[in-house]
Amino acid sequence: MSTAVKEKSIYADAFREFAASREGEPAWVGRLREGAFGYFEELGFPTTDEEDWKYTNVAPLVRKAFPPAALGRDEVEVVGVETFVSAEAGRSRLVFVNGVYSPEHSSREALPPEVTVEELGAALAGEHGEVLWNHLGRLSGERGNAFEALNAAFLGGGALLRVPKGVVVEAPVQLLFLTAPGETEAATFPRVLVVAERDSRLDLIETHASTADAEYLTDAVVEVFVGEGARVTHYKVQDEAGSAYHVAATRAEVSKDGTYDLTTVTLGARLSRHEIEVVLTSPGAACHVDGLYLVGDGQHADTHSLIEHREPDCASRQTYKGILDGKSRAVFNGRVYVHEGARGTDAQQSNKNLLLSTDARVDTKPQLEIYNDDVKCAHGATVGQLEEEELFYLLSRGLHPDLARNLLTYGFAEEIVEKIRFGSIRAQLDEAILNRLHARLEA
Repeated sequence: MSTAVKEKSIYADAFREFAASREGEPAWVGRLREGAFGYFEELGFPTTDEEDWKYTNVAPLVRKAFPPAALGRDEVEVVGVETFVSAEAGRSRLVFVNGVYSPEHSSREALPPEVTVEELGAALAGEHGEVLWNHLGRLSGERGNAFEALNAAFLGGGALLRVPKGVVVEAPVQLLFLTAPGETEAATFPRVLVVAERDSRLDLIETHASTADAEYLTDAVVEVFVGEGARVTHYKVQDEAGSAYHVAATRAEVSKDGTYDLTTVTLGARLSRHEIEVVLTSPGAACHVDGLYLVGDGQHADTHSLIEHREPDCASRQTYKGILDGKSRAVFNGRVYVHEGARGTDAQQSNKNLLLSTDARVDTKPQLEIYNDDVKCAHGATVGQLEEEELFYLLSRGLHPDLARNLLTYGFAEEIVEKIRFGSIRAQLDEAILNRLHARLEA
């Protein structure tokens, strides 16, 4: 049996079992699931023959044929969950272990009663049908790839966040997706829907981590709807096990005078791929998309982004930085699309990469597609090593060469780190950078 056939067979059997187990859900959810699985079977997994996947080969992942995590609740004893919880979200978090909601590790105490932060399975079977019907799958759907289709087919694990009109959520909400490896390698499919209504405010921390090193797959999809005048600040920290695979899509729609701020931090996984799409649908909409990928020997990190300016007077800023060491590889493809009639567009894009090893490699491709004259757009990309002049300056002041290199490397990342509002995330990123630099000294 070929790998492709084997993979489809595993998911077909699991899908039938999963779909049969979903009692109490609206009929439209079942239809959405069936349509998504049919789309997955039609597409098949992407190959390097496709332009968007030219530099990222998922064949090793496909060959693993990770089965979906066991249905129902596994009795997994997880020690030290608190070490993965952001201090600022101690009383405003949902925790998922191996794809299953863990109420004993979750808390909503700091959340206003009118705000919905609910496990997605319960929301699908409960009273939130209208919100889900109007939004779930609207941004992903058939625009997504096979991994997104597979996520929709196994819809159930994840969260619904809804902030009503004019409500400001003071405490950040953390969604912690934790893998506690067992005897069987498996796949989980986190799904998150965020609906921030008019003039509301929400800070979201999305964390993916593992209690131990193991091979597994996380296939995650996040959809964000930012209402008129609303603001959503979204931090994604991907710190999966070093042997894991992480494939994700984040898609957002921003309405008039709304703002969506996304900061991504990529630390873990053997292979990771993150697709980001932000659509600015009305005048005054804005987004800021920043990211830092820190990859070491044997890691591959791929970021694809698309920011669409559909209407006049919208603004976007995108700043991505990468630090690569050992035999690692990164891919960055950032695209800004300015539609006809989107006058007054202000779009800036930057991708800078620092190579700490001659074996590290980056493929970067910033793109601007502009179909309107009255715009202000710029983009740029750099790939290089530490600046010799800066290094010489520090050495001339008596610093040890290793310390001088580490200071310059940390300084390169600081532009992204200093934008992060929450101290717990900054501390995690600081620790990751320092650990990588310390490992270089010991090598």
